[in-house]
Amino acid sequence: MIIYEPNKNWFRDIWNLTTSWTIRKIINGVLLVGVLATVICSVFYHFDIVPLLNSSIFSLLGIVLSILLVFRTTTAYDRWWEGRKQWGDLVNNTRTLAVILHACLPKTDDASRMYFARQISNFCIALRDHLRKGVKREELIDVPAEEGEALGRVQHVPNYIAYLIYDRMQTIYKAGALTEADMINLKPHHQSLFDVLGACERIKKTPIPFSYSVYIKVFISLYGLMLPFGLYKDFGFYTIPLTMFIFFAMIGLELMAQEIEDPFGLDCNDLPTGDIALTIRKNVFEILENRSVKETTSGGIYSKVF
Repeated sequence: MIIYEPNKNWFRDIWNLTTSWTIRKIINGVLLVGVLATVICSVFYHFDIVPLLNSSIFSLLGIVLSILLVFRTTTAYDRWWEGRKQWGDLVNNTRTLAVILHACLPKTDDASRMYFARQISNFCIALRDHLRKGVKREELIDVPAEEGEALGRVQHVPNYIAYLIYDRMQTIYKAGALTEADMINLKPHHQSLFDVLGACERIKKTPIPFSYSVYIKVFISLYGLMLPFGLYKDFGFYTIPLTMFIFFAMIGLELMAQEIEDPFGLDCNDLPTGDIALTIRKNVFEILENRSVKETTSGGIYSKVF
């Protein structure tokens, strides 16, 4: 995720467009529309043709297309923001789970504290990678050989780690080190791990319907190709830059919506799930083991820039 100060350094932010992935991806399409607009305007001028289409028709079509694009970008942002809220809930509930465990466990049970600190941290790291391209065992913290073999056999690593956390809680409860009241307090926060996991999987595995996405792309393309026929009568050769600018604005909105609708990847505008997982790790170890973990960052490995 790009970290910046809102409403500051406007010109520097605009200058970043020169390295924009969005610009580089749509520049060929904008240039193609510009070439076609140039050819159409040249034919109209050379043969003294006055197109019959009126610009008001394209104004109406533009309104319809704008409504579709607003819905598209709003839906994409809702998915992005829902993902951020889920990871915010994960931060809150893992901290609370760690605090309750630290308060309820026997003062001498350092082994269980270390176990829970490691597993809660590993759940967040596994969830981060699960929502990307799969969990890498080497990314997890201090995995014993036996546990590593079990993780290698399961297909859903976050689910298994959540099970290990609850299994250890039950073992301690049956040994009498946790009371029934302690378990009642712990269960909702443990359940929240599954709630966040399920909500994030729902976002990840339910993209915008393909037909809707394709329809908008076709509509934008046809609108951009037909614009010169509606603008030439009123604007002459100014139709060329106008067509390119309008097409650039519309296709840019579509591409930005396409990028943020899957908020868990490595695009620069995706959620900083890696940094959030590291923050949780730092907080949990500080609570349960009373030691700090050096804060690092997972940034700098984006698949593309804005």
